[in-house]
Amino acid sequence: MDEETKREIAKQIQEVLPAPESIREDWHSLIIDTVLDRVWNRPGLAQRDKSLVTISALTVLNMPHELKLHMQRGLSNGLSQEEITEAVLHCAIYGGFPAAVEGMRVARELFDDT
Repeated sequence: MDEETKREIAKQIQEVLPAPESIREDWHSLIIDTVLDRVWNRPGLAQRDKSLVTISALTVLNMPHELKLHMQRGLSNGLSQEEITEAVLHCAIYGGFPAAVEGMRVARELFDDT
């Protein structure tokens, strides 16, 4: 992932997960150094697969704000709307129906906006 892409993703994350001004720069560094460099840049999985795993985890954890961001990234990383909704549907069995309902709501809102 090039530096410009990392900065853009970090900016999107900061908009969804804001921090107080007093720690904004540290928060930004944490996002770039840990989340993007140490996790998302690892070679073991393709970006689209990491997106699918992340969407599934955030669905099960019922984290709608972060889920929307990662669904958007998933689309950018090559996932289709069908793949995203199939992942959320799959989570209904293994992570709970209420969490999957919220995941479907997030997907519907996102897909209706695009």
